[in-house]
Amino acid sequence: MHWYHAWPEHLPVSPGSLLHTPAAWRTSGASASPGHRATQVEVRSATGQDQQPSSTGLKDDGNGNSRPQPPPKRALSGQQTPKEPHKQKETVTSYTNEGTHVTVEIHPKGTSPQFFKKLSFGKGPWRTPSLRGQDNKAFERTEAPRPPSTKDLHVYPWDKFSLKSLAVDLQKFEKLDAYALKVNNKGSVEELVQTLLKQARTDLEKVRVIWMWICHHIEYDVVGFHNKSLRLCEPTDVLRTGKSVCEGYAGLFQKMCRVAGIQCMKLSGYSKGYGYKIGQTFQGNSDHAWNAVYLDGRWHLLDSTWGSGTVDDASTKFTFRYNEFYFLTHPALFVNNHFPDNSNWQLLKPTLTLKQFESNLQHNSDFYKLGLLAAHPQTALIQTENGTATISVECRPSTLFTFKLEGTDKHGLLTLRKQGMKLELYPQKTGRQELQIFARPSKSTEDVYTCVLEYIVECKSVDKSRHFPKDLHQPVGPSWFTEKQGFLRPSHPDPIIHTNDGRCSLTFTLGKDISILASLHTDSSSLSEEMSRQHIMQIQRGNQVEFKVHLPHAGSFVLKFFTKKKSDPGSYSFVFNYLITCLNTEVKWPAFPLRYSKWAEGYELLEPLSRLLPANRNVQFKLKMQGISKVLVQAGDTYTLTLSRDGFWEGTCNTAGCTELFVMVHENANHGYYSHILKYDIETQ
Repeated sequence: MHWYHAWPEHLPVSPGSLLHTPAAWRTSGASASPGHRATQVEVRSATGQDQQPSSTGLKDDGNGNSRPQPPPKRALSGQQTPKEPHKQKETVTSYTNEGTHVTVEIHPKGTSPQFFKKLSFGKGPWRTPSLRGQDNKAFERTEAPRPPSTKDLHVYPWDKFSLKSLAVDLQKFEKLDAYALKVNNKGSVEELVQTLLKQARTDLEKVRVIWMWICHHIEYDVVGFHNKSLRLCEPTDVLRTGKSVCEGYAGLFQKMCRVAGIQCMKLSGYSKGYGYKIGQTFQGNSDHAWNAVYLDGRWHLLDSTWGSGTVDDASTKFTFRYNEFYFLTHPALFVNNHFPDNSNWQLLKPTLTLKQFESNLQHNSDFYKLGLLAAHPQTALIQTENGTATISVECRPSTLFTFKLEGTDKHGLLTLRKQGMKLELYPQKTGRQELQIFARPSKSTEDVYTCVLEYIVECKSVDKSRHFPKDLHQPVGPSWFTEKQGFLRPSHPDPIIHTNDGRCSLTFTLGKDISILASLHTDSSSLSEEMSRQHIMQIQRGNQVEFKVHLPHAGSFVLKFFTKKKSDPGSYSFVFNYLITCLNTEVKWPAFPLRYSKWAEGYELLEPLSRLLPANRNVQFKLKMQGISKVLVQAGDTYTLTLSRDGFWEGTCNTAGCTELFVMVHENANHGYYSHILKYDIETQ
């Protein structure tokens, strides 16, 4: 199992914390060999605290946030744009919302969000708007773009329907995207735009081709990030050198759009990117820049820096790694890690306050690309109650999850649900601890888990009763995943089984061509590898299987299940496990009789079930076996069992004069030899 940790995206970052696990944990016979995870490097996404200081003037943005504002708007020449009193058009740094009408998008309840499929993040035949210059027709390159109004606003929180603010068919962009990647014209911005627009007709296509070119040709300036004096952010310099920081990305994007006749704004604000720490507060100058473009009669947000690639942990090496998520991102998702200086540019109703932005849980782009919809709690800082905390994730079906609390998955119970997961945490120390949640599609050909959420768990007290055995593996209990492996209709749907007398029985309906094994494990030394299966009796009746479990003592145990195809000569693979608990200190069940290889799958033992038999006693035997001609019990003497009318082999034997007792079967009446199937021990006097 690989683990991929995508850090918050301030600067671009390379594939991160990957953990490798064998394709399956396998056991030859009774034992399993679970692989341990090995941590690799982390990965983050683009941008950083790399902006030039903004003007010192403070204006209220209508949301109670007095923020530094960006410098005055400049024309393409780089000179400050002269005011035009007769038009009264200004750059948008702060304004009061116009009008009272709010456009609300309403979608059918229960619909799934649109993801990366045929439609960009999409399912179904969405209509791609016709954007043949109509939205920007009256826009002149020297004019200030119009400010956002109520028709630009999206409902917050996210409606869980679309990841983008505009319906986009990525398949229709394939040729255009390929063309943008091949263009290598770096003469001037105007010449480059002219070349790119040869294949772009609509405004949407113009924005797309500019976006793709920048994301694939401008690399993040890791040297400039560490040394402000070496940063080059003017569009001509960015084009000439082929690198910059976020200010340069956003500036070049804005200029190219204006040359193409597209209304575009360069926005600045705070970001939860590289270097961001959970729970930190933001103050002072902005640390990031991005853009807004005007398409289909509305403003839309994008971040070409974060769309371009990643840097390593030390921010010393950049790798191109395209990220589609940040192209026309839905504002309710964009605000998760972008907080503009002017909250009107959140394009949301209602807008978030800075305090809300700081406290909200960070969802990186992988969270949404994997089809996850929501997480609870929604704040990044979690406080335990009575030593426990619960986290849940809502998602589309067939997503696998795991977690790490302070680097281990031993202090919690993760259970899979049809559309998500539930995680119950039981930290075993007080104080603040880091929690990471990982996910991957179950159908993925690569066993790679990506970090999708990070919390800080503050534990004030420890519940020592929730100390789980080291052999417990996540997720715990049956689920849709175990159903796919052939374990159907479990008698115990919960991950924990509590027993007072130390005994329990579990049943499943098995899928076709499935062979299964079970083993019992505990942290104490009472169960050797050989004995891990001897406290379990497996009984199969057609496609129904029952597991009787007798615990050797009180405590916490892990009941593991393994499977393989009957037609497969290979070894068994681990599928899932239960946690079994018993608090009764008087419990002390002996093992079941030792079963030899001739004990067939359809055989059933009704009595005696204890391997240890009393000395000098008459003991009643009762077994059910098909295809057997004769059954003997060999003790001090040899006893023959008889076949009853209801199909049971029954009889009585005496344990006097022996230390061991064997049950033997004669399978074929035409042969004279017997096969041992069971062994019992006799108590010593």
